[in-house]
Amino acid sequence: MKTFPFLLFATFATACSCVEGAQFKDQTIDDKIQIGYGLAIADVNGDQKPDLLLADKQEIVWYENPGWQKHVIAEKLTELDNVCLAAQDLDGDGKAEIAVGAGWNPGDTVNSGAVFYLVPPSNRTEKWKPVKLPHEPTVHRMWWVSDESGKYSLVVAPLHGRGNKNGAGEGVHLLEYQRPAAPDGAWTTKLIDDSMHMTHNLDPIQWDGDRAQEILFCGKEGILILDRGDNDWRKKRIAAASGDGFAGAGEVRLGQMKNDRFIAAIEPMHGTNVTVYTRPASGELWDRHILDSAISDGHAVATGDLLKKGADQIVIGWRGKNARGKVGVKIFTAKDPKGAEWTESLVDDNGMACEDLKVADLNGDGWLEIIAAGRATKNVKIYWNQGTD
Repeated sequence: MKTFPFLLFATFATACSCVEGAQFKDQTIDDKIQIGYGLAIADVNGDQKPDLLLADKQEIVWYENPGWQKHVIAEKLTELDNVCLAAQDLDGDGKAEIAVGAGWNPGDTVNSGAVFYLVPPSNRTEKWKPVKLPHEPTVHRMWWVSDESGKYSLVVAPLHGRGNKNGAGEGVHLLEYQRPAAPDGAWTTKLIDDSMHMTHNLDPIQWDGDRAQEILFCGKEGILILDRGDNDWRKKRIAAASGDGFAGAGEVRLGQMKNDRFIAAIEPMHGTNVTVYTRPASGELWDRHILDSAISDGHAVATGDLLKKGADQIVIGWRGKNARGKVGVKIFTAKDPKGAEWTESLVDDNGMACEDLKVADLNGDGWLEIIAAGRATKNVKIYWNQGTD
């Protein structure tokens, strides 16, 4: 059993979950959040330790590794809620840059939404200066995505297209933002895709083997891979609304088996199904496998080799009470080399109404932790991976 030398004063819950011989012990680092819309993992202060960042209802905060002291760096950016954030070291100085999505009102497809770039002060625990950027209505998710040269742009996905009603109308404008040399200078935007409606999340991925990242993107009409070309982004469809029971996806992540890749999703948006897509023997659309159809309001998925099996597991979280009246977090582990069959294990049984989750090695021991934020439970937890016995 591993120890955590820099967590001597941490208070852990007594519950310890066992997943195929690996132990996860949970630590609540904040039990007073309002909603916990979005999480990010990045080194904020340049001490070479990954910190946790959270977009809460009115505040943007980061929790400093290893003691998890909470620093409020922006608040009340708009009259409406914050909804997402993205953090990435853009200039190679070892300290993350941060962008934020706010003005959240999914019912207003004309006037809602806001995007900000936060300019840090010399002391990054103090308030950062917000720079307002152009935006589409219903801004919902954002990630930094790198090109072939290693330069990052900000990719922002709204929930709806402008002026949409009931998921119909203009397509969602997935936009790429180019950061200027001066952080408070003029940002330029470029349309990546407008073929989807009611989109919910995306995942920067390595698909083609080159340095540039592609985008895994999901919504009402399907799951796409968007690949940066010389002038425009090209798209490859993995799943379609007409395909084998597919009814749209809300969360999507790329995973790795020993000899191939898979795609994990939650379907439909805010849905009940945990699904996996594996490479087909023929045809364009990938093979769909349902792992679980009994979650409620599924809202988070991550992939990573938490068990050191040489292949990724799937971590999912849901925020609505299921048939057992419970919320929680689960891990799915593949039973076969292709990833068509999986076993499931509970990590949190009713203590996390999961709004978002991430996986990352927070203490440098080589084992991935799970980090989750809970909406109704109003908490942020770290599930410390203590490895196998």
